[in-house]
Amino acid sequence: MNIPHFRSAFRAWRTHAVATVVLAAAAIVPLSLSTAGSAAAQDSQHGAAKPTIVLIHGAWADASSWTKVITRLQNDGYTVVAPANPLRSVAGDAAFVRAFLQTLSGPVVLVGHSYGGFVITNAATGLPNIKALVYVNAFAPDQGETAFALAGADSALAADPTTVFDFVPATLPPTGSTELYLKKSTVFNSFAPELSRQEKTIVWATQRSGPISALNEPSGAPAWRTIPSWYLIGTNDKIIPAGSQRAMAQRAGSVVTEYDAGHLGLITDPKTVTRGIERAAVATAHAG
Repeated sequence: MNIPHFRSAFRAWRTHAVATVVLAAAAIVPLSLSTAGSAAAQDSQHGAAKPTIVLIHGAWADASSWTKVITRLQNDGYTVVAPANPLRSVAGDAAFVRAFLQTLSGPVVLVGHSYGGFVITNAATGLPNIKALVYVNAFAPDQGETAFALAGADSALAADPTTVFDFVPATLPPTGSTELYLKKSTVFNSFAPELSRQEKTIVWATQRSGPISALNEPSGAPAWRTIPSWYLIGTNDKIIPAGSQRAMAQRAGSVVTEYDAGHLGLITDPKTVTRGIERAAVATAHAG
């Protein structure tokens, strides 16, 4: 083989190959940028800028109570998180949720059910990324108010405590640190009357307790004074009666939706609850 001739031919081929690759890359880059731009435009059109939805559960429950709502929100393209509410104290629970919220970037719609409303009211104050509050059969306290007081005289919780709760420890009288569990009769007749018997039994068996002190702890400055709010009122609620909910919603200037549900409307009517949350999310996006 003629080695010099081979080397010369190889150099010519390599020069041609490199030039071909460079030209191909030059052609691909604009195409890639165009494709990326098109995808970004499509993402924008299909809700890439949607706010994150944060769901806070109430007392005697856990984050699984949001399962049906989470599924619907995710199917509609929302990022959803439902952290565990510690259920230890208003200040402590709010501090935990606030710290969690501060790990999130972008706009947030913050949703609370029942006592979870008490927590979001305290957790969101002064946080610029919280664009909307949504109360679902929830407490929306003003400064200095307590959950027990806001539930009102018509609430099932206002009855003789020994007929509503099981105390741990069982020593009477209870103290502020006494843990409260709902009696089976309270779950069946007041807390979850619209669920099936099997579902009621599961709610009763898996409930998380909280100390008496948490439900008697006064609220701090309410976030609803500076953050727009929406309120879903369950007209058949026996834990936080509709009249109490209406009064809190009116005071907060909330956009109100009333629906035919008891206290666990997020389980019995997740479609309506999801729609209410999404209304807040859409209004937030339009507000910029």
